Amino acid sequence: MLLDSIRTQLDSLSKSERQVAQAVLRNPQLAIAENITALARHAKVSEPTVVRFCRAVGYHGWREFKLKLAQGLALATDDAAAAATPAQDDLAVDLIGKICGRSINTLLDLRNNLQPAAIQQALGLLAAARKIEFYGQGTSGIVAADAQHKFFRSGVPTVAYSDPDVHSIAAALLSEGDVVVAISQRGSSRALLRSVQLARKSGADVVVLAPSGTPLAELATVLIAIDIRFDADPFTPISARLAHLVVIDILAVGLALQLGPAFREKMQHAQEALEQVDVQFDSFLRR
Repeated sequence: MLLDSIRTQLDSLSKSERQVAQAVLRNPQLAIAENITALARHAKVSEPTVVRFCRAVGYHGWREFKLKLAQGLALATDDAAAAATPAQDDLAVDLIGKICGRSINTLLDLRNNLQPAAIQQALGLLAAARKIEFYGQGTSGIVAADAQHKFFRSGVPTVAYSDPDVHSIAAALLSEGDVVVAISQRGSSRALLRSVQLARKSGADVVVLAPSGTPLAELATVLIAIDIRFDADPFTPISARLAHLVVIDILAVGLALQLGPAFREKMQHAQEALEQVDVQFDSFLRR
């Protein structure tokens, strides 16, 4: 959600821009109802500062920011059960409502805030890559493995590493034309940061899937910002992992389509060969 994105970027804003952010976070409904003059007055800044704040968080100006804020609030569910934390005495019906509800909210937030320009830039790098390496640790390591499973069918050499020592060594061996996809739910892992720094030093491009305003985001050639608020809820990573997996799906499908009909024909031949063992490729690869 946009409000979560603003929270993650607070430390990267100037003092006056932070005043605008805090005014929006205190009462987002009021920010939608008011005009730019009223918001500037509440934040005790000038109107140009409000515009600078909107641009700092990724929008062209006040109107676009206000529209996205309104859309985000409209998409947020008012169902308390969906937002509630699973409890010890929950029945199956409660778990279905809560877990499905938070997953739906996560995907709505993702759809509303994912930047198409970043996806397009990432696809350009991936389509031209000589080799693609996926780096992640813990839960993000599982996402990296899933990504490698999807991307190896592109015909580009791919590999996934979740061991920090191994992906550090691999990063040092990269060269220009290689692409790393670094995946992190928090964007602050020291080991992953070290590997990404080594990859950049080796001349590789890095596509980062992580929250904006984090140390990992700062190292990206292309940042695909996934801003999901973390708190004390131990079940939040379930939704965060889902968001990362969906972004991987978007990139995998986008890459297959970008590679064109010749690629899909090649994959069709592979599918025909695999039908003997009943292994199915994704339907979008079929002609």
